[in-house]
Amino acid sequence: MPLVAGFDSSTGATKVEVRDADDGTLVAHGRAPHPETTPPRSEQDPEAWWRALQDAMDSAGVRDPVAAVSVAGQQHGMVVTDARSSPLRAAKLWNDTESAPQARELRDTWGPRRWAERTGSVPVASFTVTKLAWLRAHEPEVLAAAARVCLPHDWLTWRLCGELVTDRGDASGTGYWSPEDGAWALDALTLVDTEVDWPAMLPRVLGPGDVAGSASLDGRDVVVAPGTGDNMAAALGLGMRPGDVAISLGTSGTVYAVTASPTADASGAVAGFADATGRFLPLVCTLNATGVVSWVKRILGVDTAGIDALALTAPPGSDGAVMVPYLAGERTPDLPDASGHVGGIRPDTSQAAVARAAFGGVVGGLLDGIDALSAAGVAVSPAGRLFLVGGGARSPAFREIAAHLSGRTITVPDAPEHVAAGACVQAAAVLAGDAPAAVAARGHVVAGREHRAAAGGATAAEVRDAYAAQRDRLYPPGDA
Repeated sequence: MPLVAGFDSSTGATKVEVRDADDGTLVAHGRAPHPETTPPRSEQDPEAWWRALQDAMDSAGVRDPVAAVSVAGQQHGMVVTDARSSPLRAAKLWNDTESAPQARELRDTWGPRRWAERTGSVPVASFTVTKLAWLRAHEPEVLAAAARVCLPHDWLTWRLCGELVTDRGDASGTGYWSPEDGAWALDALTLVDTEVDWPAMLPRVLGPGDVAGSASLDGRDVVVAPGTGDNMAAALGLGMRPGDVAISLGTSGTVYAVTASPTADASGAVAGFADATGRFLPLVCTLNATGVVSWVKRILGVDTAGIDALALTAPPGSDGAVMVPYLAGERTPDLPDASGHVGGIRPDTSQAAVARAAFGGVVGGLLDGIDALSAAGVAVSPAGRLFLVGGGARSPAFREIAAHLSGRTITVPDAPEHVAAGACVQAAAVLAGDAPAAVAARGHVVAGREHRAAAGGATAAEVRDAYAAQRDRLYPPGDA
């Protein structure tokens, strides 16, 4: 029974799953934490990721040899290294927003439409290209000394096999790779610096079934797959097909779908990423998701179980309470002073209503993301599956409110580590010389359970209309 290991190197931890390469059966899993970060400056030492990867594998306690591995990593980060791929500074993570001024400058230079057409996305502070521009402005000596620039998963793949490579999925989140052309968009990098030899600094981009190299684990040679970004691996782990949509509830919130053709949304709402199968993964991201509920928990003085219970005792519509949950101080790079608001409060408004409004605000914003996908030309089919994933999917309140406000049956994975599961799919595919999508279609995916909303209370349309009215009053369309 050949085994494969899939790693999910996220902002907070490295998780690993070990699965049967033939049928996807879960054999073992492990976890190790990463150092905490606090935006707007969110940085980590890449060596901490490598230690966590090794610790996670040790905690899994696998005794049988692993034949192939794949690393799925948090998207967009910036790792700059010397010629030996040793980091020259801490890595800036996706949620480091110090490069918001550089993002605005880059957008102004080309204009949103050209950015969308050239790279699939309009750059924001999370993208690698804006972080490189920040480095050029604030630490030019580091950029001058750099021999390599890569993403978190690229660097971990290098640590495993000694090859600096990436894949088209993760590359598409840098802001300097073209999903349309399938190649680096070097002209985007010349906006950062015209003197840098960018082609010499960038990883080689591998295809979905390519082998990155080999590693030695416990004295045995192991095949190393290309790896990918966390959202791309999640789509693999869920076995997503065109027409499906996933809503992910984590530190940030994301909404994404699988398509056969690239997107180019000049509004900036939809990032036109590639996926890990040769297709594309248009995605909408919000900075705030589960953290909104954590903030309300502190205000109300309840724990996780308590706020779920409170929210579910309030009727749909929250007795008129509405929350617009832009709590991180940055809704978009163009609204750096955006903040959260609760409206519709009366003397008799209950804690339960406020609790439900918090969950509803997060879900409402993410359902706006599905509308944005549709507006960008993505075929969001009512016949497709609607997945609810991420840590927030374990919340009964999030499940109930997502089902109610979407008006659809939602599918919640039985296991939380769909990113690591997707990395296992890729590793199994590379080991077998097969296409990742074909391996996923054979059942190497996380099983899920369906959830339907309870009847009664305000309709989904009424709740969403109230949310939209509050949102548009605070942040009128066209201002963002």
